[in-house]
Amino acid sequence: MQEMTSLIGIATALAIGAASPGPSFIMVARTAVSSSRTDGVGAALGMGAGGLVFALAALLGLHGLLLAVPSLYWVLKVVGGLYLAYLGLRIWLGAKQPLVSGVVESDAKTTTAAKSFALGFATQVSNPKTAIVYASVFAAFLPATSSLAFNLGVAGLVFVIEAGWYTMVALALSSHGPRSAYLRYKAWIDRAAGGVMVALGLKLVSSTSRP
Repeated sequence: MQEMTSLIGIATALAIGAASPGPSFIMVARTAVSSSRTDGVGAALGMGAGGLVFALAALLGLHGLLLAVPSLYWVLKVVGGLYLAYLGLRIWLGAKQPLVSGVVESDAKTTTAAKSFALGFATQVSNPKTAIVYASVFAAFLPATSSLAFNLGVAGLVFVIEAGWYTMVALALSSHGPRSAYLRYKAWIDRAAGGVMVALGLKLVSSTSRP
């Protein structure tokens, strides 16, 4: 009973966090509308894999490690923030570049989906605040003692929540209506998305205080 209560609490907290707008949402949304549904789902699965990494790290005591070694958290925030700003800058600079249209071979689709997965994964794990959220949620809801089966269940739940939410976003935004709107206003949308990504990255860097 206690483990079920813990699972419900963790699932609720992480679902709310996943649905909150942020760098991950921007990346999946833009990938879905600018590339293809397959690419969007690939990025969503990458987000799920990144969330799984944070979940495993939290289960292994990441929060305690970051508290014990403040300089590690400082490095993670700086590196992660700069990476998010770099992604945003790339989106901004490519705002006026037209999308490549036409038939794409199946091998190329697989390669592109793999790249989208890697980009989604990198975007997710580049934000150390997500690691803190996971560690805090787990610290609040995990029982004092838990079985291996329970921990594996938690890790699987995290992947389902992260990948499931972003897959829904990808499927919704890769439909004809959103895609047509994106193509019509691509330059403005990319500049806005890139600007937000850069701002989030720089905000993350500026929020650091040297240990």
